[in-house]
Amino acid sequence: MNRSAWRLPGCSRRACRRLRWEPTAEIARAVRWLEGASLPLSDLEETKHARAALEALALRLDGTPAATSTYRRKRAVFHHALEYAVELEELSANPLHKVKFRKTKVSGEIDRRSVVSPRQARELLTAVTYVGRSRGPMLAAMFACMYFGGLRPAEAAGLRQKDCRLPEQGWGLLTLEKTRPQSNRRFTDSGQAHDERGLKHRDVKHTRTVPIPPELVAILRDHIAAFGVGEDGRLFRTRTAA
Repeated sequence: MNRSAWRLPGCSRRACRRLRWEPTAEIARAVRWLEGASLPLSDLEETKHARAALEALALRLDGTPAATSTYRRKRAVFHHALEYAVELEELSANPLHKVKFRKTKVSGEIDRRSVVSPRQARELLTAVTYVGRSRGPMLAAMFACMYFGGLRPAEAAGLRQKDCRLPEQGWGLLTLEKTRPQSNRRFTDSGQAHDERGLKHRDVKHTRTVPIPPELVAILRDHIAAFGVGEDGRLFRTRTAA
């Protein structure tokens, strides 16, 4: 493939320009081994090979069954890669569409013995305050959002003051709109470790409302009073990134 035309799927042009490098001898040997040990991409047109790939995704490295969430994540990545191959006309169609492979579903029941108890959660939040000289106290409220509100880390990182309704008494409400997932700077459009994005699995303009208990309301009110907010209204940021 022409190196000047090489680009990873989902990779910005700026990021891909930074990714062009001459492979080291070790990497070149690994690539040659992969080429020799791998089937041609066109072989995936045969359903038996596509099924074998899915069966491999359903297993861990030790041969035991992988978690359903792990299989679904890997299958989604594999599916997108094949869709890109179709786009490049390396495949006539996505071969996964012809395979009827279903991993055994799990009940979804949670073992309460493996869930953090309220006492343990509060002890963990206290322990966070001891991280670093000043970072810990600033991040304690962020981890509280994850525990009391069930926020994803990227949702908590993108939380702004205008997203919070924090009454003096009673339950509050968070209206989630933005996330700030962390990635390597080479793979972001902004060149920063955090890119601002919409909510996961939702349209860009969609929001998600989260009722929060009085305890978390008090934690967030105290956090804002002690540390204020960033220039863009974000509650959680580092000392060097306002």
